[in-house]
Amino acid sequence: MPQLDMSPWPMVIMSMILTLFYITQLKILNFTFHVTPSSKLTMPHKHKTTWELKWTKIYLPPSMYQ
Repeated sequence: MPQLDMSPWPMVIMSMILTLFYITQLKILNFTFHVTPSSKLTMPHKHKTTWELKWTKIYLPPSMYQ
């Protein structure tokens, strides 16, 4: 059974990594990033809910002193 020659493997691995790096760089270069829209100076709309229409307060029972 012949031995497998491993001498070209580091070169193959390095060229593969370099090729993948260039491919990803080209993909990122063609990608268009969206610019964030400028914020408008508008007042936030507040929704009224039923519990905001009336004032309620929960009272604790008086504490017992001993």
